[in-house]
Amino acid sequence: MDTRRLVLFVIFSMSILMLWEAWQRQHAPVEITQQVSSKASTDGSVPSQTVNSASANKADLAVDSDYKLLTGQRISVTTDLYHAVIETTGGDLRRLELLKHRAADNDKSNFILLDDSAKPMTYVAQTGLIGADLPSHKTVFTTNATSYQLQDGQDALEVRLNWVNNGVMVDKIYTFHRNNYAIDVTYEVKNGSAVAITPAVYYQIVHDNESNQGSKLMPTFTGGAYYSEATKFKKLKFASMDKEPLKLESNDGWVGLLQHYFVSAWIPKDGLAREFYTKKLNEHMYIIGTKSSLSTIAPGASLIIPARLFAGPQTQKDLKATAPGLEYTVDYGWLTVVASPLFWLLSKIQSVVKNWGVAIILLTVLIKAAFFKLSATSYRSMAKMRELAPRLQAMKEKFGDDKQKMQMAMMELYKKEKINPMGGCLPIVVQIPVFISLYWMLLGTIELRHAPFFGWIKDLSAIDPYYILPILMGATMIIQTYLNPPPTDPLQAKVMKVMPVVFSVFFFFFPAGLVLYWLVNNVLSITQQWYINKTIHAETLIKKSGGKH
Repeated sequence: MDTRRLVLFVIFSMSILMLWEAWQRQHAPVEITQQVSSKASTDGSVPSQTVNSASANKADLAVDSDYKLLTGQRISVTTDLYHAVIETTGGDLRRLELLKHRAADNDKSNFILLDDSAKPMTYVAQTGLIGADLPSHKTVFTTNATSYQLQDGQDALEVRLNWVNNGVMVDKIYTFHRNNYAIDVTYEVKNGSAVAITPAVYYQIVHDNESNQGSKLMPTFTGGAYYSEATKFKKLKFASMDKEPLKLESNDGWVGLLQHYFVSAWIPKDGLAREFYTKKLNEHMYIIGTKSSLSTIAPGASLIIPARLFAGPQTQKDLKATAPGLEYTVDYGWLTVVASPLFWLLSKIQSVVKNWGVAIILLTVLIKAAFFKLSATSYRSMAKMRELAPRLQAMKEKFGDDKQKMQMAMMELYKKEKINPMGGCLPIVVQIPVFISLYWMLLGTIELRHAPFFGWIKDLSAIDPYYILPILMGATMIIQTYLNPPPTDPLQAKVMKVMPVVFSVFFFFFPAGLVLYWLVNNVLSITQQWYINKTIHAETLIKKSGGKH
């Protein structure tokens, strides 16, 4: 196998690896690990069988195939980050508009993360209590106001919902914080009855299985996720929830719902034993949640039950500050160990230049510099092969269809000229993990969403509206084919000419930031390869002239 074939093989391998990674994200089976806590109850909490019996109470935790959200009175909440709608039925968070993130297809409207309209999606955050007729997500609360707004100079906004029955008083409290996507959701339970009550609490997210799935060419993951110290980060497709519902006991962690660039996650109180669960409600609706047994509340006593809901963009600093493991929702795949440092470096560059497009260019230059010697080795080998092309063609004409003699003659020529046919390919193979890591990193970085570069590029996460970058990308690939040694095989020659066109078509559907990286990388590669080709050609001419200049 000569260098041309190896280069062709590597290029196709990179394509296959990227496609395989995308296929894995969409179709790979998800392992569901069950962990049974062996820790005995020593703090007065309810034994585990109470949680199990609570989960069996399907009227509290789920609905039948005729599932629909109950409605009551709407409460409007406006902060610096959100316009939220809370429903008095259950105190559900029914709609969440992110004021600092525009919709993907409309620069004038804001991004809707949660919505109960079912047009086109259903995405709702629910909580509830179980036991002693305590309020679930179906219970109607009362409120003192139907509109709340975070005022200038105010760091937090509290929305309090009330419920009273048979002497038991429950307040459900949402606390929104300025410049923070983590919302505190707290229950205050006061037992004014004559008997002790033993409640359990649950937090869940309802989502359909059809919305936010990405395009066929650029599929993205939308589905459940959970994290604990024992299991680490796991993703759950809706199909997996259907086949094998999640049931996992833990003393830490969170459950959530992922989609491209955004996440919502319920984070119960630290140290509270919990059980993660999933449930299929009907053909299109699913639940992922967590439930916990609580301490017995004696007559006249009270209990405060804190939790947090993170609902917002997958911004690394916000995720890390909110809960352990939440940063893994920015999923770079199996090359996270490479992609994460690349993002760190990209963000550091951006903090200086204040432009993500410029940061991508500079990061590409740094990566190219890091691999400069490896690339030079590859290009020198290819340049030498290029110089041998006339002699190889003559050999092909001499030996005709006798491939064995042709192969032996080629190897003898390589040996004589001290050329390693593998020398042009192996350095490229070493760089493939970095290229793929950068590909997934740029694809999953929300900071690029609606980030302008210059001129017509208003959004580095979107397709170039005029396809200028993909066209330039195709042009650079054509130039590279002329810099490479010409194949002696006519079929290979045709394939090498067609490949730039084929790859350009793919890049027409890639985000502008990703195409920008490849374009800059190609321009740098062309410059380096052109210089090396020129140098090797000059050396060859000197050698042919017997050392005379």
